Amino acid sequence: MEPEIPPPQPEALPTKSDPETPSTVDAKPIFAPGYAEPRGLPWVFSGSQGLRAGWSVLLFVLLFSIFSSAAGFVFFHLHLIGKKEDFTATGAFFGELVAFLAMAGAAALVARIEDREIFDFYLTGPRRLLHFLSGLAAGFAALSALIGTLFWGGWLHFGPIALSGVAIFRFGGLWAAAFLLVGFFEEGCFRCYLQFTLTRGINFWWALGIVGALCLELLLRAKGNALWGVYAVALLGLAPCLILHIRKTPRSGFWQASWVTSTAFGFIHTTNNGENWIGIFAAAFIGFVFCVSIWVTGSAWWAIGCHAAWDWAETFFYGAIDSGNVATGHYLTTSPAGNAWWSGGADGPEGSLLVLGVTLLLLVALVVIYGRRESAALVTPGAGQAAG
Repeated sequence: MEPEIPPPQPEALPTKSDPETPSTVDAKPIFAPGYAEPRGLPWVFSGSQGLRAGWSVLLFVLLFSIFSSAAGFVFFHLHLIGKKEDFTATGAFFGELVAFLAMAGAAALVARIEDREIFDFYLTGPRRLLHFLSGLAAGFAALSALIGTLFWGGWLHFGPIALSGVAIFRFGGLWAAAFLLVGFFEEGCFRCYLQFTLTRGINFWWALGIVGALCLELLLRAKGNALWGVYAVALLGLAPCLILHIRKTPRSGFWQASWVTSTAFGFIHTTNNGENWIGIFAAAFIGFVFCVSIWVTGSAWWAIGCHAAWDWAETFFYGAIDSGNVATGHYLTTSPAGNAWWSGGADGPEGSLLVLGVTLLLLVALVVIYGRRESAALVTPGAGQAAG
């Protein structure tokens, strides 16, 4: 992929004496100043940032496939996972553990090859613990606001409490561990590794090609109205990214990458049971919100916390339908009622039109709270300007 673009960096260079400042690993090129890029065949694989972004992504996908197959084989023979799992806390935990270990192993090895550290993939930055905790609070609050609005409108009914006593804490803890792994795995793939890598090596034409390929794959492979959620986010991102490209706007690479990772995030959710186009679009939309959180906080920790808490609140605490599934071992019991456009129907709260409003409010709150205060997270000029 071309061009090789440095990822977003803080305005002020941090010092090693301050552990809370963002890492400067990526602020400098892999090679020393004055280094001449290789010509001929080596140029195909290497640029000023080291291994080119396209080859890095292909290597990551290959390593992830190998590691996940190996870990899945071991876990299956240890009877920790099965061929078909119900939506249980233990099944979800070990299934997500396989994915997390594969992702972490692939990212660590690619980082080693690129002469980086795994934490360079948007896992450094100021006030990481505070951002993670505030993300947890935001995720629970946002999902609770959605549930409350559905209940107020008569599109969701509460049933009896499903758990009592020690079982509340046992299942609550198991689901918390499972969804923390979900947050680390999905955000680690999309908002950490992919967002970072694509930012340093993408322009509008590469972004358009990737998004177009995802849409074409869906067109040829799948059927149903859920696909329109991916098509919608692909079209919505087209004009803004084209404008950034035409104006040669500095830092545009980050937003070109956000278009790709958000579309891809919606794309992977099309395989879930019970998804409608609203739920798919909402997944892509909140993926974009998580990209914005990196921009304003300087790291992916807020996104990881918000993702985990949203899923935990929906699945365990409120016992709502999640993409057509109801978890075994949930605390409260809820069920959709009335028009599926508002209730979400078989998709659950994430398939309701109201989820788009809640996600938009989450985006506004994120920008208002952090946009002006987190000056350390601002991107340096030129990081992400696409080459002609």
